[in-house]
Amino acid sequence: MKQRIYIDTSVVGGYFDDEFSEATKGLFKRLENKEIVFVISDLLDLELTGAPQNVRELLHNYSSDKFERVQLTLEAIQLADAYINEKVVGKTSLEDCRHIALATIYKVDVLASWNFRHIVNLDRIKGYNSVNYRLGYPMIEIRSPKDLVNYGD
Repeated sequence: MKQRIYIDTSVVGGYFDDEFSEATKGLFKRLENKEIVFVISDLLDLELTGAPQNVRELLHNYSSDKFERVQLTLEAIQLADAYINEKVVGKTSLEDCRHIALATIYKVDVLASWNFRHIVNLDRIKGYNSVNYRLGYPMIEIRSPKDLVNYGD
C-alpha cells in the first residue's frame, strides 16, 4: 500500500522556494513515481487561493489519482480547538492546528510541512500527540519533506 502523506500549504509553496525546492521536488518525484499519495484538504485549497499563480496551479499538473481529498469536519475543528485550549500553540496557529487535526482524524502515515515554528517542532509534536492520546486519537507523525525523500542506497 502506498504511503499516505498529508501536505500543508508550505509544501506546495516550498516547490518554488530556493531554500526548500530540492527536497520538495524530491517528494513530488515520489508522487510522480506512484510511491506515495498526497492527502490534501479543502483547507489547503482555501489557503492556496491567496498564493501566487504558479503555487496555486502546481497541483493541477498532476492527475487526480495522485491525491486523496479530505474535508474539514466538525470533529477536526473540535480537535484543533483542543490543541489551542491545551496551549500547544496560540490562537493565531488555528489553521496549522486544523491541518494537524485533519491528518490525525484521517489517519495519514505522516504530515509533511516546512513550518518549523508551529508544526515540525519536537515540543509542539509532543503537545499535539499528548492531546491526541488523551482524547483517544492516534499519534501523528510529522516530518519535513527533507525527511521523506529517498536518497538511494
